[in-house]
Amino acid sequence: MDELQELVIHANTEAPQPKEEQEPPPPREVAEANTESSTVDEVIEEHVGSFGCAQLLQVFLVSLAWIFDSQNTLVTVFSDAQPPWRLKGSKEVATGSMCRLERGAWEWVGGNSSSIIAEWGLVCDRKFLASLPASMFFLGSLFGSALNGRLADTHLGRKKTVLLSCILTSVTAFLTSLSPNVWVYTFLRFSNGFARSGIGICCIVLSTESVGRKWRGQVGQYGFFLFTVGFLSLPVIAYPTRTSWRNIYRVISSFPFAYALFVLLPFVSESPRWLSIRGRNEEAMQVLNKLARLNGKQIPVDLRITAPATQSNATHKGLWTTGWAAKRMVLVMLTGFGVGFVYYGVQLNVENLNFNVYLTVAVNALMEIPAVVFGSALLGLMTRRAVFSTSALLAGASCFFCIFFSSKGGKSKGSWPQLSLEAFGFMAASMAYDVLYIYCVELFPTNVRNFAVSMLRQALMLGAAIAPILVALGRLSPRLSFVIFGGFSVLSGVFTFWLPETRNTPLYETLEQQEREEKRSSASNAQVELVKQ
Repeated sequence: MDELQELVIHANTEAPQPKEEQEPPPPREVAEANTESSTVDEVIEEHVGSFGCAQLLQVFLVSLAWIFDSQNTLVTVFSDAQPPWRLKGSKEVATGSMCRLERGAWEWVGGNSSSIIAEWGLVCDRKFLASLPASMFFLGSLFGSALNGRLADTHLGRKKTVLLSCILTSVTAFLTSLSPNVWVYTFLRFSNGFARSGIGICCIVLSTESVGRKWRGQVGQYGFFLFTVGFLSLPVIAYPTRTSWRNIYRVISSFPFAYALFVLLPFVSESPRWLSIRGRNEEAMQVLNKLARLNGKQIPVDLRITAPATQSNATHKGLWTTGWAAKRMVLVMLTGFGVGFVYYGVQLNVENLNFNVYLTVAVNALMEIPAVVFGSALLGLMTRRAVFSTSALLAGASCFFCIFFSSKGGKSKGSWPQLSLEAFGFMAASMAYDVLYIYCVELFPTNVRNFAVSMLRQALMLGAAIAPILVALGRLSPRLSFVIFGGFSVLSGVFTFWLPETRNTPLYETLEQQEREEKRSSASNAQVELVKQ
């Protein structure tokens, strides 16, 4: 009996027990378990390439828009300039003011249609109206920067914002050529500034977000080189149309429209970083695969993009409610105000120099080339903060030195040493202007980057809007204008001492991630310093 029980127990223990049926895991979970996750930054660095033929083509095509931005910004150097005048019956250009003469005793050398001042008589008691269109243009840029920056970060993205800006810039420039009076002209210049504001802020972000961290500074400079090309093209366009200011607007209005339809729309890709932060990872991967193929590389099939930890739609609110980001933004805007004031003021001031305006504009435009070249080289060797502050301080010093030349005889015109100093100061201001954009891009994460650049743009445009008033004041007191220009430039260089360095740092995706990683980096650096001590 005992043996029988043992056999039953033994049989029961060895008998296979029925297993509970388990459903196989869904295919998506299996796939995700076997896939590798990487951030967009890691995919670019490890698989696409930090900077290859694909990024070079992308950056070049995007940066072409800077040409039209430059043309529409600086066209008033010719269209709003006061042309030379002469006494009727005389062939010699007169000097001084015509306000004490009867209106029929003198005439404009190039005819009444050569500029808005000649056509609408913006001299003598109406002289204050001559600077109004330029100031309103920059105010339009100020307001447009806020809207375009938000659209580029949220709803439209970088590419569509540039597309919209180019089309509206073309339309408003053409309508400007039809202005019946100075008030309509001023409104359309405001509208043109509002439209073109999306070009600069989006182009620099769209260019830098497709390359590796090592090349961000250099890539940002390429756009400014194309801005210089647009600046240089203005004398070439303006000289054949010198008898009609309306024709120059008609010419420059055609370029951005053709670019938007035949270059930007079919050939430029959206930023993969922006697509990722908006949760459109499949589209972001398509862009990265396209860049990798053009670079002769291949992204692993099982690689997927890691979604950011936090995706905030109210990006502008997140920036201003985050303590460290708000303080950083205020410092950047204060710095930008001074730089914009000097950069645009020096360019608009060329009409107050006793030189051929076409030659003077060409000289200033040519000075942007060494600014871009030296800026790109220095960004690869020095910190962002050092390059910017040095450039701003040099621009301020040049303005101060101009005071001594302007004090001779109480005039600031016709002096070659002064022109040389102004040209050098403009080169330094141009370098500071360019570097500040790169610096701002790296100071903020992807979900607020375009908004941050737009806020910088607003500060630059606010400074630029006040600059025409100082240019008009410079006709009466050259020394005072140079003191103010120099003072603002020096202050801009000083403000950056309270900003962190960003050279070779990663581009973060969200405010939370950047705050966490920067604190971790600061703690690590502090430990290293303690070990060294």
